[in-house]
Amino acid sequence: MTAAMHLSSITHRHPGATPATLVDVDLEVPDGAMIAVLGPSGSGKTTLLRVAAGLERPESGDVLLDGASVLDVPPERRDLTVMFQQPHLFPHLNVLDNVAFADRLRGQSRSQSRTAAQRYLDLVHLGDLGARRPRQLSGGQEQRVALARALAASRRVLLLDEPFSALDTGLRSSMHQLLGEVRAALDPTIVMVTHDLDEAGLADLVAVLVEGRIEQVDRIEALYTAPKTLAVARLVGGFNELSGRVEAGAHHSSLGSFPVPGDVEAQGPAILLVRKERLGLAPADASNVAGLVVQVRQSGPHQDVVVELDHPLTRERPRLSIEARLGTDLRPGDRTGVLIPSSDAVWAVRDPGSGESRGAGEADLTPADLDNATNPRAETRSAT
Repeated sequence: MTAAMHLSSITHRHPGATPATLVDVDLEVPDGAMIAVLGPSGSGKTTLLRVAAGLERPESGDVLLDGASVLDVPPERRDLTVMFQQPHLFPHLNVLDNVAFADRLRGQSRSQSRTAAQRYLDLVHLGDLGARRPRQLSGGQEQRVALARALAASRRVLLLDEPFSALDTGLRSSMHQLLGEVRAALDPTIVMVTHDLDEAGLADLVAVLVEGRIEQVDRIEALYTAPKTLAVARLVGGFNELSGRVEAGAHHSSLGSFPVPGDVEAQGPAILLVRKERLGLAPADASNVAGLVVQVRQSGPHQDVVVELDHPLTRERPRLSIEARLGTDLRPGDRTGVLIPSSDAVWAVRDPGSGESRGAGEADLTPADLDNATNPRAETRSAT
């Protein structure tokens, strides 16, 4: 699949700012694909979109459309259009003429442009509101008109700058469904920046941007099951983190030993990641891993049970958060066992701060010590 747009090695620094807002960002957007740029506030998402649109010039790097540089092409002449968080409709034009605006600029007659605009209004389910003024619309209707206007511009790439973040949950869900309908009907190439994981899940690929750097470009499900860095895992959320070491082809921690999962090949400090919904509860005497319940709290349709594990060989008291079904008959102070998933349900990433994240007293213990503390019968294994 060819790249409709390529942001090539983009570094950008706002005047007087340190450090750079974007650092060597490289992102290819395949033709007809939708890519979500996901990151926390301040990660550089909107700046990246502005660089693509020509509203900011990067310190270094290039912006290519269909392989040709557009770095020196002014924003209005780049073959792309931007939909911002605020719809910015023209108040003096009715809805139909707002959508027809781009065609009118290109020299089409009012009749031609309105005919084309009507098709896009129909696509966003506002075909009967063409005569209204923007002030007569609800917030959700304004965003639908803004989307229709962006699509009617018929540009190579559509850039979406958190366009639905100001809407309430119900309206956002409606706009997400509409975006799927638009993709099915028109197959546009889209780059959308967002801080919302559910919204990112609409895209074919997700580019995770943290502190101006691309940490991972992958399908949304891979971010939940196979994050490449600790920063990605923490942004996605839902992981238990256990510091330890990789030696002899296995990760060793207070949870035991697992054949090395993830991207960690060399020996050294690494973080074992275990999703809380993949853990289970059992009677304390029926599990090799047990501990004290320190918290039980409601979390949507589940309960989060926090267990402080027994660990007799170290001063470390690691905790695991376990997503349990409603009605779990446990209270703080109870003892419980923890069912550990098989090795295909855990993941490992390099420890970016091994000196800080390793548990107190753990540094002097061997992997065998750590494993035997939780499972005296086991050698390197997949826990069950």
